[in-house]
Amino acid sequence: MSKYKIIIEPDTENSNYWKDLWNYRGLFYFLAWRDILVRYKQTVIGVLWSLLRPLITIVVFTIVFSKLGNFKSEEGVPYAIMVCAAMLPWQFFASAFSESANSLIANSNLLTKVYFPRLIVPASTVIVCLIDFLISFLILIVLFFWYQFIPDVRILMLPLFLLLALVTALGTGLFIAALNVKYRDFRIVIPFIVQIGLYVSPVGYSSNEIYSRDIPQIFKYLYAINPMVGVIDGFRWCIMGGNTPLHIPEFIASIGISLLFLLIGIRYFRKMEKSFADVI
Repeated sequence: MSKYKIIIEPDTENSNYWKDLWNYRGLFYFLAWRDILVRYKQTVIGVLWSLLRPLITIVVFTIVFSKLGNFKSEEGVPYAIMVCAAMLPWQFFASAFSESANSLIANSNLLTKVYFPRLIVPASTVIVCLIDFLISFLILIVLFFWYQFIPDVRILMLPLFLLLALVTALGTGLFIAALNVKYRDFRIVIPFIVQIGLYVSPVGYSSNEIYSRDIPQIFKYLYAINPMVGVIDGFRWCIMGGNTPLHIPEFIASIGISLLFLLIGIRYFRKMEKSFADVI
């Protein structure tokens, strides 16, 4: 039982909010487990959709960019592995961003009935997408065996870049989720953002295609402010080892943008949170 009382007063911030977030961790687990159970309910192949969706996209990108577009992979690395190393974090981000952005609307009945830190709702959807990512990671393992490709010790750093992808998805998802409650147009905008993001992120091509060009440095930084550039480059650096360089200045810029999105997302979400029950 909690050792303190929760007092909710009009027009005041709850000083125990972060303690409440910890105290309501049981609800966090419940919402995440509920979403896992219902995600593939009444589907024919169930959890295999976590493998099939990224696999089909990887095959299409490999054919379009490698065979038709004549894009090249880094030396010594099969093109399919290069695409997979980018598609898995992108698929995680796209799913986590979309699910968290729509999470408050999807749980509107819950928001209007009881008090709990609303941040739990979008955060729980990100965890569900993380489980999907872990399942789809099997595709990359199969490709390692198929191409007899052995990653080096850098792959041990992969959880750090996965954490960076999680931070990016949560930060942007919180911001759009708060906007989505008041402006329902964002339900239409969200798929558009994801679609555009796929093509401006280095999924089907390498960032070296950009950084090696003789263009002003400012354009390279503009490219790098897409936070998924840093995430994808980090994944490829871990998986492909010395075959792909990590451009430090641009990488630091991507990390900075990810952290900035997280701070802005939490701040705006907390600012709008007290009005969710009335507006939704």
